[in-house]
Amino acid sequence: MKNRRRKWAGAVVLMALCAAVSFWWLHTGEQEKALQAQLTQTEVKLSAWITDWQWKTGITDLKKLGGELEEIHFFAAYFNPKDELHLTSDFREGLPEFLENSRKGEQLRRVLTIVNDRFDTDGTADQKDPALISRIVATRESRSLHVGHILAVVSQHGFSGVELDYEKVRKEDWANLSALYEELYERLQAEGFSLRIVLEPGISQSSFDLLPEGPDYVLMAYNLYGGHSGPGPKADHAMIRKLADKLHGIPGDHAIALSVGGFDWAENGKVVSLTEKRAVELAHAISDDPRRDPSSGALYFEYTDDQGIGHTVWYADGMTIAGWVDAARDSGISKIAIWRLGDMEEDTLKQLKEYHQQSQHE
Repeated sequence: MKNRRRKWAGAVVLMALCAAVSFWWLHTGEQEKALQAQLTQTEVKLSAWITDWQWKTGITDLKKLGGELEEIHFFAAYFNPKDELHLTSDFREGLPEFLENSRKGEQLRRVLTIVNDRFDTDGTADQKDPALISRIVATRESRSLHVGHILAVVSQHGFSGVELDYEKVRKEDWANLSALYEELYERLQAEGFSLRIVLEPGISQSSFDLLPEGPDYVLMAYNLYGGHSGPGPKADHAMIRKLADKLHGIPGDHAIALSVGGFDWAENGKVVSLTEKRAVELAHAISDDPRRDPSSGALYFEYTDDQGIGHTVWYADGMTIAGWVDAARDSGISKIAIWRLGDMEEDTLKQLKEYHQQSQHE
């Protein structure tokens, strides 16, 4: 009799445990569905870059899109041989119009982007110089000097924030660079300026874990294919979802960067970056319409030039960008940065505006 009672008691406990697990699983599933629906309906917040070398057409696009932007970034500050900030003649020429047009947006923040390209005395540039980063972050004194240079330039030229786009960083420099981010953030906050940090898609998890809380971060969701590879899209939906999940590892509300335009790969090995307008011009010259890749939403086509050399072109249009934004939002990232304004098609600008406006009412 005692054994029978024990069996019944065990059965009751097992049934209760199964019921509890089932309830938890269903409840958790419902929570996840509700959270996913909430993330999908989050309002999109847009930012974009204008470069100093393409500021005129960038301003043209800004005039059409500016009311939908939260931030506009002037990608225009570099370094000289003394590791001091270097501003080009294009920067000085374009700055007045940049400031004038960016001030028309009531909530539009004006941000100066600094990149680790070093200009030599002869005018040539070493792009994404890792040795430069090693020097400016090496000690507390070198970091403090760099922070002082940044504050002086930003204050002088009427910006409301700073962005650092330091790439090809050596593994051994990440701890010191993260210290720079934290020290700069504290100084900027005290002076009323914002800070955003650009991260490359291939950043290692160990480097990722060193990043301080406080600054905004934007992760580049492009360069899947480009000058370093054969033909293909700048990004696909799987890549964007993977990088969006990675961003959740940093506390805060951060952004995914999407790249417009595309590339032209020639059979002789030459690869050329294309604006969207140039890609469309090439597409109009062929007899067949471009095809759309289902895994990325990007358009692609082939043509033969006047010298008989075959080419393959991949590029993004408004539908491509909308699909990429969907992929980011589905993964919980609603802040989108557009690289870059200038020679974008009217339809793409229109779709971005409509997408942003629609997200405000979802």
